[in-house]
Amino acid sequence: MHIRAAGFGAAVDAYAADESELWFLSLLGNRDSIRALWARLVKGETSYLAADQFSGGVPRWLAGSVRGQCRLHIARLPASGAHHALLVSDAALYATERPDFLLLCRTQEEAPLLHYRFLNRRVDLPLHPAWSAWLWERALRSGEVRALDALGVHAYRCTPDPAELEDALGRALRGHRLPLPADEPAAAA
Repeated sequence: MHIRAAGFGAAVDAYAADESELWFLSLLGNRDSIRALWARLVKGETSYLAADQFSGGVPRWLAGSVRGQCRLHIARLPASGAHHALLVSDAALYATERPDFLLLCRTQEEAPLLHYRFLNRRVDLPLHPAWSAWLWERALRSGEVRALDALGVHAYRCTPDPAELEDALGRALRGHRLPLPADEPAAAA
């Protein structure tokens, strides 16, 4: 894949997008082109994502809600003049204070546990890692987690509803569909 904007371009080895809005980019190219692309995206300008550098491409822009909340990390690749850059939304960072979050996973299998970790940080409910698969399936069914169009990564946009989660968690515990943590007495449920 290739991305270009305002005459600058770079190779794309991974991205995550929600319709036409970009939430994550992994770029390869020269440092100046990468920085120029980043500046254009942060300004809200349209870029074009294409299979190669010569085709027209699909218009894409940085998601409006993350334009002022994204980071660019650039590293020089050894033994070449090229650079690798990651444009990462703060929503993808574990320690951010945003209630919504972006999961970027190497495999689909790691998504439930990663979702649990991010969710546990953001809601004021006592959650247990043993419930990660149930929490993930519930979030997918309720629409609180949506898979994004992605290349090179599995990406999910997560918008938890704490009140709905509390209600569903209470029903699951009362119905004995979730195991109680071993170190807590059964009466705590």
